[in-house]
Formats: sequence, C-alpha cells, structure tokens
Amino acid sequence: MSLKSATANDWVELRRDTETGIETLRAHFEGHAYDPHWHDVYLVGATEAGVQQFRCRGRRNVSTPGQAFLLTPGEIHDGDAPEAAGFTYRTMYIEPAWFEGWLARLVDDAPSAGEPMFEATLASDARLVTAIGRAVGALHDADLRMVRHAALDDLLLALGRHVDWRLADTRADDPPSLAGRARDYLHAHATDDIGLDDLADALGVSRFRATRLFKAAYGMPPHAYLVQLRLVRARRRLMAGEEPAETAAALGFADQSHLGRWFQRAYRLSPAAYRRRCTNIPDA
Repeated sequence: MSLKSATANDWVELRRDTETGIETLRAHFEGHAYDPHWHDVYLVGATEAGVQQFRCRGRRNVSTPGQAFLLTPGEIHDGDAPEAAGFTYRTMYIEPAWFEGWLARLVDDAPSAGEPMFEATLASDARLVTAIGRAVGALHDADLRMVRHAALDDLLLALGRHVDWRLADTRADDPPSLAGRARDYLHAHATDDIGLDDLADALGVSRFRATRLFKAAYGMPPHAYLVQLRLVRARRRLMAGEEPAETAAALGFADQSHLGRWFQRAYRLSPAAYRRRCTNIPDA
C-alpha cells in the first residue's frame, strides 16, 4: 500500500460542535487530496478558492468558488486538485438523526417516513454558498449559541430547494439483491478477518461474481468497502475519546500504525489528531 504524500502547503482545520455533534472542516490541498471513501453523515460544503475535482455518483465533478457540494450518507467520493495552486474548501459533517430532526422542525411538508437526500452533487446557488460559509464560520469559531442557531436555520432554508425525500422501502417480500446481501454480510462481520471466499460462500456465488456485483452496486470492491466501514467506525470511537491503539485492536486492524495509514489516506489526519480535535483531549 503506497500513501500519496502531502505537499508542504496542505493544511487541515477540524472542529466539532458539542451541542449538535456537527464537525466543521476547512482545508487546502494541492495535487491528490484523498482516496475514495464514504461517510455515515451528510456532507455540506463549498469551494472557497481554486478547483476541486472529485468522483461521485458515477461521474467526475468539478467544483469552483461559488458552488456548493452536497453528499448524502454512504456516497463514495475522492478528491484532487487538477491545477497546481490546489483548492481550499469548507465543509460540515452533519449527523443524520440531527439533520432529519432539524428538517422536520422547520419544513412543513416533510414526510413522516423516509430520509432526505440531495438532488444533485453540485449546486450553483449563491445563497446556499453564503449560508454554508456563515454556518461553518459560526460553528468553527464557537460563536454565541443564538448566532450558531440562526446560521444553521438559515442554512436549512437555503438547502430546502436542494433536498428531496427518499421514501423507505416497505416491500417486505422483496428479497435483497446479492450486492445488498454482501453489504449486510460485511457490516455483520466488519471486525472479523474474513476473506473473499467467506463472502462468496455466504452468497452462494463465486468470489469473482461477488466482487463484480458489489463493485457495480457500490463503486468499490468488497475489500475497499470493508476498510472504509472500519474507518467510519474508527471515527466514532475516536470521537468518543478512545485511544487509537484500542480502536485499532477493536476494529481488526493489525496495529495502530495500520489504522493510521488507512485513516491518513482517507481523511488526511492521523487518528490521534482527529481524536484531539473532536474531543479536546490532549495526547498522553
């Protein structure tokens, strides 16, 4: 596994709002930013300067200043800078339960069952970009509570035109697809040292077919998805204050260094740095 190296000009600022659990991030990258990965939260951000390029929903997206980028939980994306000057962006990572509850309080026609999703990955919407900037700034700088609330409400109103509701599937007699069954198997055995043969046997197909179907459905092969699943769970444990070494052992990584290499590839922060920024717990 080779880790693409950062440039001397890359930087990352991460904060976590204790009231809402929202993480805010400002960062600058030149060249390769991060490998394909996904989050279990909503991602709402905007490019401040330069050109940001990323693949999501099966297409290459190019975000420039004045554009917002919007990702729902589970959407796989990567990132790089196609121009030498790189790009600077700001973004928010919003917990689904909080986001859906927030919408339900402020949106009169929100359905009682279902989950909000974004209609498009990129949005050229000046009001939304301004609202993202205000909300990130208010949370990132720990502004007055009422200022933070006002900024978040303004962001929701700006997001309203970009949100659609995906109704929950209630067809109990519709068996899950092979890819869906494979995904369920990976979630059920996320911390086990499973192989492709184990996955194939559980599905009753060859390992080659299992890999092909999974990649077609989720955009990455099963082994890459399993790593990302462990990283998502690692973020949760680190956010709760767990030591990186304990997290690595609990999630099936060989050791803390193994976790650290994968974590750095996906998030451009070490597990210790992420833990420190999200919990304010100093390193021992």
